[in-house]
Amino acid sequence: MNQTLLMKIHKPNGPTGERAMPAGPARTRCVLRAKAAVTAVAAALLMLGAPSAHADAPAAPAAPPKMADGFGLTRVGEVTGTATDFVITVKTAEVAGDHHIRILLPDDYATAPAKRYPVLYLLHGASDDPANPGLAYPALTATQKMITVIPDGGRRGWYTDWRDQNTAAGAQKWETFHINQVLPFIDANLRTVADKKGRAVAGISMGGFGALHYAQRHPALFSQVASLSGAADLSVNHLVMRAAVVATLTNAGAPFCGSSSGTTCALDFGPTVSSDAVFGSPYPVFNADRLWNEADPTSHMGILADAGIGVALYTGNGNGNPANAEFWAQSATEHAKNALEARGYPVHYVDYGNGSGWGTTCKGGHDSGCWTQDLTDYIPRLEAAFAS
Repeated sequence: MNQTLLMKIHKPNGPTGERAMPAGPARTRCVLRAKAAVTAVAAALLMLGAPSAHADAPAAPAAPPKMADGFGLTRVGEVTGTATDFVITVKTAEVAGDHHIRILLPDDYATAPAKRYPVLYLLHGASDDPANPGLAYPALTATQKMITVIPDGGRRGWYTDWRDQNTAAGAQKWETFHINQVLPFIDANLRTVADKKGRAVAGISMGGFGALHYAQRHPALFSQVASLSGAADLSVNHLVMRAAVVATLTNAGAPFCGSSSGTTCALDFGPTVSSDAVFGSPYPVFNADRLWNEADPTSHMGILADAGIGVALYTGNGNGNPANAEFWAQSATEHAKNALEARGYPVHYVDYGNGSGWGTTCKGGHDSGCWTQDLTDYIPRLEAAFAS
């Protein structure tokens, strides 16, 4: 209660021409009524949540936690963001250039120092960057039960150690960067549940391929995997998806950028490299595409089943328009689902078609309007799986 307000309530009328407080019993009753008024006002302020001076109230964290270099990663530049949503920049000899890593922490991370959290690694799509604030989807910032890490996957890194390390793009060992460097770096610097049970990987578009690929290549590391509109089939059964990968390598879209060419244009994927740079020859003749088939997620869904990894697959239909990437993501995702069902293995499969009824912003296309709802559906399921 403000001291001036208390004085005004208690102060009798004086020589200002106003009526003085009467003496005797009447004065006593006035004082009692004034004290009662003060008590009522104070109680009302407390109920309204007026600021309290309690010394034991936990202070909001002022900055992200300190993170030490290690595992081949060296931090560069300043940390940007808030204490619970921040981006660090690292260098590594495994991948050319600087690389952003976005980290989302539960609100109680700083105030519950004995608590450990499971981790979701979310892999972004082609031409995106973890520094993009749009990747902090509402479902990810709302969860208070896990840490989310969004590591850089390059504009067309394809979550793979490229076969050709001598292209104009420089070193491109993305799998080594993520699995051998980012994962142990996060476990060393944050209070994680550092085992298979406490670790999941999910991805969007190119990242959907990456999530399935990493879970299949490293089944001892992840207990859950999810693909959102993922490039889930690179086999000869889905050559259009394979052609889309080649288009990012040869930078076929750059001429459409015009004066916007560069990292600001979503169709510019960087220096042009050979179509063979990542998985070898993409052409299905004389078994030349063997390495593409080895990397194809649909061909290896049995690994996920054998490892008991929980699988979730999401797709729309691009409104039936082949010019929309989601049209092709639908068939690729369906192939992955069919491969699991052929083994009798359960899968959480959602085909939301044109997006009708799937959230408020999904129109069935290959965009964040649908991925927002995908994550809104997936995160509570992942929380439950982590808690089981």
